[in-house]
Amino acid sequence: MNLGQLFAFGSQDLAIDLGTANTIVYVRDQGIVIDEPSVVAVEVSDGVRRVLAVGNEAKLMTGRTPENLATVRPLRNGVIADLEIAEQMIRHFIGRAQAGRSSFARGPEIVICVPSASTAVELRAIRAAAVNAGARHVWLIEEPMAAALGAGLPVSDPVGSMVVDIGGGTTEVGVTALGGLIYSNSERTGGDRMDEAIAAYVRRTHNLLIGEATAERIKQRIGAARATAASGATNSSISGRDVAEGGPREMMLSQTEIVEALNEPVSQIVAFVRSALEQIPPEIAADVIDRGITMTGGGSLLRNFDAVLADETGLPVRIAENALKCVALGAGRALEDAQFRGALQPA
Repeated sequence: MNLGQLFAFGSQDLAIDLGTANTIVYVRDQGIVIDEPSVVAVEVSDGVRRVLAVGNEAKLMTGRTPENLATVRPLRNGVIADLEIAEQMIRHFIGRAQAGRSSFARGPEIVICVPSASTAVELRAIRAAAVNAGARHVWLIEEPMAAALGAGLPVSDPVGSMVVDIGGGTTEVGVTALGGLIYSNSERTGGDRMDEAIAAYVRRTHNLLIGEATAERIKQRIGAARATAASGATNSSISGRDVAEGGPREMMLSQTEIVEALNEPVSQIVAFVRSALEQIPPEIAADVIDRGITMTGGGSLLRNFDAVLADETGLPVRIAENALKCVALGAGRALEDAQFRGALQPA
């Protein structure tokens, strides 16, 4: 059976962007139907774990669970860290995406996005999780290729196009041409590392302990990669536990402080992109000079990040439309359009 035949059956086949921060599910001929946090709430009793909630409901519980409950993020740095919980999370999302489908129908074909630097062990874990969750067949697509497809880059043309996808766990750099990846690499720094940097800064400079959800909110409210004239006056309140006194405390943080807190992860990502530019072939480099860099992923939405990257590389930089969902949209295009199926690899 060839690849075309495999994709011929069923309108309920799926493409999944199994992200460290969020899982996005694309259904063939329907588009994106699920976009929720990759978080699972688990009850532990006599050493046995039982899933209580998944996605949005589970994230609301983060940092607020009693002793016998825990919220788990089964993916770290873009790969599966807890296989058992990952399987149950994927099964939950597949079931919701296929709601109303006949119980006699075959399991879906699933395309899953993976970091370009995933090891063989990590890829086997992803395949096992999807198959155990009910997939009939699993295909993989590297995240830079999916991001390029979702951003509408001319991946099939004989010109090089560069994409930088900044997700929760990883930053992916890819250069496409003639339907394939000329260059791809993955750095395990992304939005989560930014949240950690903010939490560490607040503890170090203000003796205030905050959780990951609070750090993420601050990043979204006033986070920036570069300070502007207005940064000192751009503030947001923050609450946490005073390290010295032990009680709750509220304070104000300025955007200038958050820029300082994010300097290390932002610099790491910029250095990673510069390193990629040094490794691509000369002809492709000329194309990238002309066409510039396209940014995707949630991290690309950090204020002024595109301007910082443009200044540091000397290239034009644009943020893709619908940047948060480009990877899932690109995987969906590969699922539906025979023109792009060459980007898929059997798991």
